[in-house]
Amino acid sequence: MTLDLLSHLKQMLSAPGLSAYEDPIREIVAEAWRPLTDELSVSRVGSLHALKRGDGAEPRPKVLLSAHMDAIGLMVTAITDGFLHVTQVGGVDARILPGQLVTVHGQKDLPGIVVMPPEFLLPPEVEKGSVPLQYLLVDVGLRPAEVEELVRVGDVISFAQPPLELTGGAVAGHTLDNRASVAAVTHCLELLQRRKHAWDVWAVASAQEETNFAGAFTSPFAIQPDFAIALDVTFAKGPGSTDWRTFPLGKGVTLPWGPNIHPALYEAITKTADELDIPYSREAAPIVTSTDADAIQVVQAGIPCLVVSMPLRYMHTPVEMVALKDIQRAGRLIAEFICGLPVDFMQTVEWK
Repeated sequence: MTLDLLSHLKQMLSAPGLSAYEDPIREIVAEAWRPLTDELSVSRVGSLHALKRGDGAEPRPKVLLSAHMDAIGLMVTAITDGFLHVTQVGGVDARILPGQLVTVHGQKDLPGIVVMPPEFLLPPEVEKGSVPLQYLLVDVGLRPAEVEELVRVGDVISFAQPPLELTGGAVAGHTLDNRASVAAVTHCLELLQRRKHAWDVWAVASAQEETNFAGAFTSPFAIQPDFAIALDVTFAKGPGSTDWRTFPLGKGVTLPWGPNIHPALYEAITKTADELDIPYSREAAPIVTSTDADAIQVVQAGIPCLVVSMPLRYMHTPVEMVALKDIQRAGRLIAEFICGLPVDFMQTVEWK
């Protein structure tokens, strides 16, 4: 199978799939992964599991690739005169919401827009500057009775802007965190079709990372990998973000370093990147990585972890931006790393 990575990514960016409501995006990922793997299954919390068997002697060692597929968004908290009051699902910055296109997932999908009252109707303390989420509303353009019939408290609302292909190989969209990483796993699986690898590879599109890490806690418990690689996005350099916490867009992946990362695994993957001239930056993660690895590392007796990240601008907004080249680099780096793993690799892995 030869996959058009850009088309695959844009298809994912056009789908809803809020945290705990991942069904639409899971179906798209399953369609892409089915011809690239040997088994597909869905976990009890909604994560997608895909197994690509290695060619080593059984019992084979196992590596888990975890990329969360869920997205941030909104949830209806009340309905007043046909207007929807909302709260956030995951980390949503209210400053970017007014004027955004959304889809309300009620009894049927309803197009809507995020609106705010005119300034003179707001309390004096919020008349100037950004309007807090509690004063924002979603308008679906229907009469109040119709809204009451079609929408209930607890219905979720997703961003609806279509993905945008930019010049210079960049892509913008509302769920690149973290469907860019799902695309990287897809690219990795496609590369492994033409390569031998001794290890079994478990690809997981994990659920509920943006809210409670449910997928990252439960899938490793079921799979019991020898080690895991979490794929996610990190902060790219942009307006006002030039310090050590940000990285150049399109100039390579980042490999976080900190207490969530196993030193021997880090040394091994950086060696692979150096040998292949795949550009990367060392990313300081002094406490946690804020990725699936934070949960995976402490499952059962502890699972050694790595993280591979891609720089992304405007995180947790409807116009996140990533370089397609970095997605390809992440997928290739992981594929090459897996292909180079000897069956007895874990016997050499020590924390030191």
